[in-house]
Amino acid sequence: MEKQIITIGLPRAMLYYRYRTLWRVFFQELGMETVVSAPTDREILERGTALAIDEACLSLKIYLGHVAALVGKCDYILAPRVSNFGRHRSFCTRFEALPDLVRNVFRGEKQKWLSYEVDEEMKRAGEEDALVELGRSLGCSAKAAKRAYKAAKKAELAEHKARVQKQEQLCRREGMKVLIAAHSYVAEDPYMGRAVTDYLKRSGVIPLRADLTDRDGALKHSRELSPTCKWELNREILGGIALRRGEVDGIILLSAFPCGPDAMVNELITRRVKGVPMLNLVLDSQSGTAGVETRLESFIDIIRFQEGKL
Repeated sequence: MEKQIITIGLPRAMLYYRYRTLWRVFFQELGMETVVSAPTDREILERGTALAIDEACLSLKIYLGHVAALVGKCDYILAPRVSNFGRHRSFCTRFEALPDLVRNVFRGEKQKWLSYEVDEEMKRAGEEDALVELGRSLGCSAKAAKRAYKAAKKAELAEHKARVQKQEQLCRREGMKVLIAAHSYVAEDPYMGRAVTDYLKRSGVIPLRADLTDRDGALKHSRELSPTCKWELNREILGGIALRRGEVDGIILLSAFPCGPDAMVNELITRRVKGVPMLNLVLDSQSGTAGVETRLESFIDIIRFQEGKL
């Protein structure tokens, strides 16, 4: 009798866009399969909105919709708890609460969950130890789990490096360049930020991403704009802006309503980054592409007018 292959569900939202390669390769190396929810659409958003409290941010509502789409279709659904990478390197509290949240929201479902905890400041629990322990909880040896993690981390870093190099090539191209300052789960989600990138391309603008840069370098340069910002993902974006602001014609601050860290950090950016046109674009569940495109069209016209090209 063949051994049944364990399937792990990965919601296509939030930290998926940062860790998709790490997770996929890790489970693959352990002989398991991953199942990814379909790209975000209106149905997923409405399903997640019905499951979330009104005050939840758009990203979290979409996440719950993706989780709901996976319930009953895999052996486990992964919901990690990522608190911090150390002192002053925190994640938003929603990432810390995910395992508790999904277990309560879907408590009536016969669904099994997987989680691991990264908390280097309080519990000294790093990413490698957390994933090795996760592998052991699935019946794998510590040696096999450690080997799987190393292969997965190598693949993740290689993918990020390739994306950074591709952006470097875009920077060297001639033409108007606009830097998108957004979290990957906003910028890359087809129902949220991807429409912004697609519109810029259709308008002949080269879109760049503030978060697609060397992460260690970005964290160091983030201090140029804020020496006290404690949110890791926002610090990476700040560092990307500090590194790119002299190379771009404009900056779009793209966020999902009502993101607390973004609301504070984007206000900081508008006050401290001078000399470059800036658009603050907040997406919510009621946003239609027509309104977004109108604001983007006006923003591009402003840049062209200031550069004497209109």
